[in-house]
Amino acid sequence: MQPLENICVLDLSRVYAAPAGSMMLADLGAEVIRIEHPNGSDSMRDWGPFVNGQSTYYLCANRNKKSITLDLKSSEGQQRFKELVKDADIVIENFKTGDMMKMGLGYDTLKKINPRLIHCAVTGFGQTGPLAYEPGFDPVIQAMSGLMDVTGHPDGEPTKVGVPIADILTSHHVVISILAALRMRDQTNEGQYIDLSLLDVLMSSLANISSAYLNSGFKSERLGNRHNNVAPYQVFECSDGPLMICAGTDAQFRKLCTLLGHEEWITDERFLTNSLRKEHEAILGQMISEITRMKTRDDWIAQLQAYKIPSGRVNTIAEAFEQPQFIARNMLGEIEHTHYGKIKFVKSPLQFSGLNIQYKSAPPLLGEHNEQFQKSSLS
Repeated sequence: MQPLENICVLDLSRVYAAPAGSMMLADLGAEVIRIEHPNGSDSMRDWGPFVNGQSTYYLCANRNKKSITLDLKSSEGQQRFKELVKDADIVIENFKTGDMMKMGLGYDTLKKINPRLIHCAVTGFGQTGPLAYEPGFDPVIQAMSGLMDVTGHPDGEPTKVGVPIADILTSHHVVISILAALRMRDQTNEGQYIDLSLLDVLMSSLANISSAYLNSGFKSERLGNRHNNVAPYQVFECSDGPLMICAGTDAQFRKLCTLLGHEEWITDERFLTNSLRKEHEAILGQMISEITRMKTRDDWIAQLQAYKIPSGRVNTIAEAFEQPQFIARNMLGEIEHTHYGKIKFVKSPLQFSGLNIQYKSAPPLLGEHNEQFQKSSLS
């Protein structure tokens, strides 16, 4: 049994944030039906690199789904969609604000067809506010949220995160909000309209950065690989490459001093507390670096683990997938598709004692399941 068995999702979304969210629902057992224009409407299909003609970007957000094509701007397509809505539980879309209403498919219309329907709308800026009708892609959201201002090296330019973090975090909120709405529906027998904004999500994720500013006026700066509030908590060079060491507590710092052979640092007035260590972070980092450069990363990791001090190699992507911990967790999956062969992917991180997530199908071809849904009924 799967948690979302018998839950049907009509997925009108494109690119990453909403499709990744619907993929998580599919992993949990929901029937997710991608609905695209007959000519294709997801630009992610055009982003390389490609495997057997299929975008690897598209592949990362669309497993366990079905695909049909409808022209929602035509009266026939709108009518077929409304027929599907009758038996659906969830609609997910990331059209620009107002586009669903222009097509006669807004929530007020759909809930008359199916009062139990949960409609999740994902946009860059939400359904209200002066930017409601503006497009918002991930890098734009990273820039506007302030995240880029605190990411990068002090002497470098503001830097975006190396993955589409606004999209990724929003995909999680897609799932959280839908699961909450399903729970509410269990109690009220009524659906919900969910208004998710990428900017809202990313600004709510600023965590300690936003709390520091809002409550004390403290403006965090770009610190490279250092921490805004804790020291030593950064990357140190070893004889064979970079190593992240995080001595986040006074106890861990004392252990680190002992490990490095400098117990006198424990009573050094510059390093007695985290606040003092942060104040003298530059000199402390330099002192530690002079020692870490003397050994390899693996040598240091073995000792740091013995002292229970958090640490880890700064891996390349290739090294990350080769590390024993990833392999031991059995996180690498593979699905066979008749058109583009074997597709490898990172499995869902959800590991329950009573749940075995099934990876039943590779990301579908455009309109692959048209024949299955020709009659417009989900039954």
